[in-house]
Amino acid sequence: MQESARIHGRQFDDSASINTAHVLEKKKAPGPWVHLLAGASGGLATAIVTSPLDVLRTRLQSDIYRVSDRPFAASFPTPKTNTLNIISSIYRIEGWPAFFRGLGPSLAGVVPATAIKFYVYGNCKRIGANLLNNGQDSPFVHAQAAICAGIATATATNPIWLVKTRLQLDRAQTHAGEAPARRYRNSVDCVRQVIRHEGIRGLYRGMSASYLGTVETALHLVLYEKLKTVFSQSLKTTEGASPTWTEVAHWVSTSGAAGSAKLAANILTYPHEVVRTRLRQAPKENGVPKYTGLVQCFRTVLKEEGMAGMYGGLVPHMARSVPSAVITLGVYEFVLRLIGV
Repeated sequence: MQESARIHGRQFDDSASINTAHVLEKKKAPGPWVHLLAGASGGLATAIVTSPLDVLRTRLQSDIYRVSDRPFAASFPTPKTNTLNIISSIYRIEGWPAFFRGLGPSLAGVVPATAIKFYVYGNCKRIGANLLNNGQDSPFVHAQAAICAGIATATATNPIWLVKTRLQLDRAQTHAGEAPARRYRNSVDCVRQVIRHEGIRGLYRGMSASYLGTVETALHLVLYEKLKTVFSQSLKTTEGASPTWTEVAHWVSTSGAAGSAKLAANILTYPHEVVRTRLRQAPKENGVPKYTGLVQCFRTVLKEEGMAGMYGGLVPHMARSVPSAVITLGVYEFVLRLIGV
């Protein structure tokens, strides 16, 4: 009788443990919209902090500012000289608010872009793991989720990025007998002019290069997931460690993985960034764009500027994109932990 009671007690305890584990597992299962909120939070923080570097990077990627405002530069100045000239020119001629030109479209673009990106990535990773790999993450699962996220984000947000690029490249021009004036008064005026002169298709210029950029997204996120696991294991906290140290370990592993992965992915895939910026430039005064397609843009840049032209603005891009990745993924992971995922 006592043995039967003990067996029944063990069965009850096992059943209770299973039920408790099931409840905890169910509680930890993220809802599909959690990734949307976490991604938007990361994008908001990133857009504000890195706006000046984004303006500088865009101008260095363009050919509009390649030969302007350089009275003391040689015919082929170093990237450092060009960078300093543009910074000086922006501050001297346009004032410090110019470092935040395009911030409105950036906020309107980065927040939904990161929200869409991580919503698609997080859920495609979960669905892919269940369908393709018995519920387990793998580099292939991460890659397919990253590619889906990149394509969805590029398609949904390309018009916003085009407007942001046009505003960041816009500068006051002087015509005979007229006061200096910019081409675009604001974001709405930019959209109106693009549609009037280039049609709806004009809002999607550079999207082919954005699709090409999904390679960078996939490489970044696959490397990030792998490095995050490696760093987490090396910083694994012992049982009973303080919550503060546990949180610090999370931030260190996430930041190190995000920064290292972004650095490697950027160096390997950077030329698509230059091509995308060139394709989004406003047409010349005759209304004819200089760059008409992905392949034509690659050929033109290589012919006129050589391989160095494909890496224009690399330094400010790195100075912006690596911290951006750290901030975005750090906030994203923090919000997921805060919600209890």
